Amino acid sequence: MVGPPAGVGMNTIHPTATIGKRVQLGEHNEIGPGCVLEDGAILGSGNRLWMNAYVGPGTTIGDNNQIHMGAIIGHLPQDLAFKGGESFTRLGSGNMIREYVTIHRGTQEGSSTVVGDDNFFLTGAHIAHNCQVGNRVVLVNLATLAGHCVIEDSAFISGMVGLHQFTRVGSFSIISAVSAVNKDVPPYMLCGGRPAVIQGLNVIGLRRAGITPSIREEMKQAYKLLYRSGLNVPHALEAIESSCHSKEVAHLVEFIRASKRGICAGIGEETETIGPRKNYPLSETTQAEGAL
Repeated sequence: MVGPPAGVGMNTIHPTATIGKRVQLGEHNEIGPGCVLEDGAILGSGNRLWMNAYVGPGTTIGDNNQIHMGAIIGHLPQDLAFKGGESFTRLGSGNMIREYVTIHRGTQEGSSTVVGDDNFFLTGAHIAHNCQVGNRVVLVNLATLAGHCVIEDSAFISGMVGLHQFTRVGSFSIISAVSAVNKDVPPYMLCGGRPAVIQGLNVIGLRRAGITPSIREEMKQAYKLLYRSGLNVPHALEAIESSCHSKEVAHLVEFIRASKRGICAGIGEETETIGPRKNYPLSETTQAEGAL
């Protein structure tokens, strides 16, 4: 059905917008020309949908989101396992979703793709079925998350990065452009390459986030134990726990122990990177991690 005239119910709805059955709207939403809200979609208040934005069935959107031209929220998953059952997309509040971003709903009946608050997704970014994206995450142009990826708060994924399905990216980590990530990226790390490797600690990002110097020192120590000490991963985690006591480093340890795919290796001379080839020493740590 065609949407009601502009301004009805404290919302501004363009006459060419299409509003389905049982759609719920809060107040002060702006819905632009050619937008489609499918049956049962739910919008909070203060959202702006630019022209030709699409909101699929089973989609819930919070407040004060900016959804730009051609963005698609809650369409069918790109998954051969999808059998047509009812599934969902949950989008929080305060998100900036730029042109032609695609966020697909869950594959299994009753499952959801979930996105938190205050995220910034640039043009062409893709979030596949059943992904879980936290808060304050940045996806740069054409960054692509395959199905079931988990992205923790304040992660930064640069342009044209591809993540393998079920990959996890830890909080405050940053992945450089044109990287291919097939293992978990631990929190606070600088990562990049094809395949992606850990290239250091995200020192600048941690400083900008207001992480205190004492905690940053613990993170540096944890990084050295994990990637530069020659210890294998279980022994490195034991050493980290005995010497580092902040909740931030405890989260790093918990993240690694919960990994099912394994974590990205450290940089070494036998690993390709996105930059010019350099003579990085192949440490015992890198060899041990490569065997995991």
